[in-house]
Amino acid sequence: MNAMRISDLARAGGVGVETVRFYQRKGLLPKPGGSVQGGRHYGPDDARRLRFVRHAQAAGFSLAEIGELIDLDRTDDRPRARDMARERIAELDARIAQLTAARQSLAKLAADCAKGDAGPCPILAAFD
Repeated sequence: MNAMRISDLARAGGVGVETVRFYQRKGLLPKPGGSVQGGRHYGPDDARRLRFVRHAQAAGFSLAEIGELIDLDRTDDRPRARDMARERIAELDARIAQLTAARQSLAKLAADCAKGDAGPCPILAAFD
């Protein structure tokens, strides 16, 4: 995977060309080498970085946090990277708790709705 054009890099990363450009503007991907006339080219390191950004996003990190993770990779600051992962895990746990409570509430409303035909549906009344 040498000398890829932006479309090749985007395809390799499972994103669109505009996403690659957006990441470049945010400083998450470097600007490519080469000239505009001869075409700018990306290499395997760019593809790895793009995959890193996508995987970090899938783990729930913000773009700013991803930028920090990239910087931490350069300095091999494992304690800070570990702290960031733990913070993210705590945030995910809180979100999971919220979603679980919402699911339980909705399941109860659905069960209550199924019990009778008289009066307003408890689901619709709950959101009124």
